[in-house]
Amino acid sequence: MFIHAVLFEIKPAQVLTYIKDSRMWARHARKEKGFVSYFTMKRRDFRNQYVSIYQWRKHRYHRRFMDKFHDWLVSKSKARVKVLGYYNLEGIDRVRVDGENLYLTNK
Repeated sequence: MFIHAVLFEIKPAQVLTYIKDSRMWARHARKEKGFVSYFTMKRRDFRNQYVSIYQWRKHRYHRRFMDKFHDWLVSKSKARVKVLGYYNLEGIDRVRVDGENLYLTNK
């Protein structure tokens, strides 16, 4: 599993515009091979900070999506955001709960 996270700051008046932009990004990511999920979360205890998270099966699928769409999607996005950081994370294990059973798997 590979996760690409973008930490950013956005003014409250721009949040609805950002939601529309993020749906556009997710629509394009959804069509790409290896895409798993996308969501945005508000950062607790920090004013106006959010993180958008893209989950991919492997880093190469994310890389292909970024090479193909990043610049074009940025040009189409309307919300004004201040990017605070990019984070690329790779899974090393996974815990899955099935009823009362707990399963741990390695990468």
